[in-house]
Amino acid sequence: MALQQIDVYLPATQDALGKLGDDVVLLDRHTLTTTNEQVLERLIVDATHTEQVLERLQKQMGHTDDFRIVVSPVGATLPRPETDEEEKKNDNGTDRISREELYQDMSDSVQMKSVYFALVALSVIVAAGGMLRNNTAVVIGAMVIAPLIGPNIALGLGTTLADRDLILKSLKTNLSGLLSGLALAYGMGLVLPVDPTLTEISLRTTIGLPDVALAVAAGVAGALAVTRGLSTAIVGVMVAVALVPPLVAVGLLLGSGDLNLAYQAGLLLITNVAGVNLASVLTFLAMGVRPMSWYKAEQAKKATRWALLLWTLVLAVLASAIWLAA
Repeated sequence: MALQQIDVYLPATQDALGKLGDDVVLLDRHTLTTTNEQVLERLIVDATHTEQVLERLQKQMGHTDDFRIVVSPVGATLPRPETDEEEKKNDNGTDRISREELYQDMSDSVQMKSVYFALVALSVIVAAGGMLRNNTAVVIGAMVIAPLIGPNIALGLGTTLADRDLILKSLKTNLSGLLSGLALAYGMGLVLPVDPTLTEISLRTTIGLPDVALAVAAGVAGALAVTRGLSTAIVGVMVAVALVPPLVAVGLLLGSGDLNLAYQAGLLLITNVAGVNLASVLTFLAMGVRPMSWYKAEQAKKATRWALLLWTLVLAVLASAIWLAA
């Protein structure tokens, strides 16, 4: 089983933690005194119970200002923990990483650093080169380096948790990446010959149900990957497939003056963005990701309803536009 180590640092004047509850399963627990006269409570728990333990700790430490909780994975432990089959049947843990770990991962992914814009630029250049040469393998290579999974999945998480800061950061990072990529592709379309009949370009100027299914599947896969703590390197390619080629096609076609085809590619891009975000929100809800406090939970319900309504309306409007343009 996967294990987590939870270290709780308390001021020396604070009494040690009491019992966390009969339903909280701890594999090991030690109370230590650090060199700076802090009390350290070290807990070893099954990873599926991490969120439950963290919630109990935060509620219990709510009256204390000077405390810190640190969560880290346990690579291995000896002797190996025994598994009780009866306990496994009655296990009430979650089949995902904790809310706090998930939030930290997504917060890191929406940092607007120079490397983020560098990867966006590189993925656009590689994708544009592959599309202009009608080389599918090169286009796929561009998907590997595109960093777009983070901001899109983080937006879904921020909506699910009603976290305004994460929502705003995600929107800012996502829009900055998409707009910078669009500007670069537009510049390439101005100076390079663009043949809209090439397969790799023409594919992005038509929209059908398979394209919507791809976007939804990408959103579900991305959300599942981050909630399980899996590497997003491979799943990120799927999200990038739904976003980068249409984005590059829009820029190239705008630069070459093919406004009608650019409009069609733009519809595909917006459809995919809506599909990815709608699917990620639904997946987070299905995985049981919720805010801890009752007040935040009520806010999250409202935010989620509005988000689902918004993305559904966007898809409905786009479907109408696609039908009229057909």
